[in-house]
Amino acid sequence: MGTTSTRDWILHVDLDQFIAAVELLRHPELRGKPVVVGGSGDPTQPRTVAATATYEAREHGIHSGMPLRTALRRCPEAVFLPSDPPAYEAASERVMAVLREFPVRVEIWGWDEAFLGATTDNPEALAADLRQAVRARTDLDCSVGIGDNKHQAKLASGLAKPAGIYRLTSDNWAEVMYDRPTDALWGIGARISRKLAALGLHTVAQLAAADPADLASRFGPTNGPWYRYLALGKGEAEVVTTPWIARGHSRETTFPHDLTDRADLTRHLTALAEQVAHDATAAGREITLVRVKIRSTPFLTRTRQSKLPHPTTDPATITRTALAILDRHDLTRPIRLVGVSVDYTMPG
Repeated sequence: MGTTSTRDWILHVDLDQFIAAVELLRHPELRGKPVVVGGSGDPTQPRTVAATATYEAREHGIHSGMPLRTALRRCPEAVFLPSDPPAYEAASERVMAVLREFPVRVEIWGWDEAFLGATTDNPEALAADLRQAVRARTDLDCSVGIGDNKHQAKLASGLAKPAGIYRLTSDNWAEVMYDRPTDALWGIGARISRKLAALGLHTVAQLAAADPADLASRFGPTNGPWYRYLALGKGEAEVVTTPWIARGHSRETTFPHDLTDRADLTRHLTALAEQVAHDATAAGREITLVRVKIRSTPFLTRTRQSKLPHPTTDPATITRTALAILDRHDLTRPIRLVGVSVDYTMPG
């Protein structure tokens, strides 16, 4: 696919194995080796999971979210590194600064991805220039998907990996997507895919041909027709250029051994509440709502929340609110995780 008439396009820039790539820049001697990043970097610690893994580690079946102990069993020779979010955030900011130098509209979706709105007669040439500039300025590789909308562009960048360019539009949607399972669509996960399969809808083509009214009766008036909409390759085409701003923040602790003592739990919760209050101050934001997450054995997770009467960053207020929320939790089971998350005021 080469040049075409000048028109609007959506591009999705997705940094390849981003967290691992940032670590390999700091540890070039590890290139080509199976590397797993997560937790403190100690795979023998219980209840810590992989944030990412290099392609070499993925060949052993290691993936993000996998317990580090499992990763160690699957690949004993893997190198385990601790997670370093500030380093990833700094690397991400460098990449986004490069993208903003191009004649495109940039909508950041997180550390490692952004949608771009562009008007051009050759989106592949623009994508190639973007990839080259990101590589030259940051030493990081990215894949670029090209589409008529965000849904197509997002899927296209996945088809472009690693470090490639792929165009997925209404012109080739059926050819590329129709034989794929429904969970290949962006927005349909394994659970919904299983429910669709139970109705005889196994492929994207079958979902695209499904009766919207039947889907609405099965999945609700909003979700049902939306799944078919996705199967037809439709999606949002607006790129929002307002700066990406975190709407909230969280911290949590997974305990090496289950907690049964209320005083220990209170101590950990207090420390987390004070930390998120300090984080808010450092970010120049105020807190409007506090949540407390408790995970008890065997694996039951519950969240309770309270809205604050006034926005604040006062650690005492945040802590007092968190402890009051804790009283609303069922604490009769041993506790394996506690977390505090907050919502921020939005600027403007």
